[in-house]
Amino acid sequence: MITLSPGNPMRVVLMTLLIFEVVVFGLAIPGMILVSEVSAAAAAGFAGCAALLALVAAALLRSRVGYVLGWVVQGAGLALGFLTTTMFVVGALFAAVWVMSFAMGKRLDSRMEASPEGGDI
Repeated sequence: MITLSPGNPMRVVLMTLLIFEVVVFGLAIPGMILVSEVSAAAAAGFAGCAALLALVAAALLRSRVGYVLGWVVQGAGLALGFLTTTMFVVGALFAAVWVMSFAMGKRLDSRMEASPEGGDI
């Protein structure tokens, strides 16, 4: 399944990661303009859309749609590397943390299901 259980503490980690991505994508706009000489419209449009997508994903993370959007945000972060190569590295780091956090959350879910009480670990 693509979601984590409602009581999983890794949901907060994933939400925090998405909020950090909003900030980083926003800060990437002036970097794209000044360092990579991307037009202001292209930088604001692409990075702004990626930031907005991350914000919407964070807000909807209680539902399946939020998780799907979260995965899309990771791809968008990597795709920003086509505008400025530094974003390949930044996007890869965020995607790696997203994958590791999600995998850890799935492990916690499986442990909660396996425990006799179904509660805390």
